[in-house]
Amino acid sequence: MQTFDAKKSTTEVRQGSRRLMNFRVLIWSLLGIILAFGLIYLVFYAMAPPPNTTTGV
Repeated sequence: MQTFDAKKSTTEVRQGSRRLMNFRVLIWSLLGIILAFGLIYLVFYAMAPPPNTTTGV
């Protein structure tokens, strides 16, 4: 790849990330969203009224 800046590598010219920081942010964000939905589910599950078993149905 031809670059006009002699101090930049081809990865820097492409604006690539050698340390995969974007991938790390994606993974941590996905785990955070899964954890948040899990906590919301547990809160609503804990607040649900118990089933009515006195009718015998």
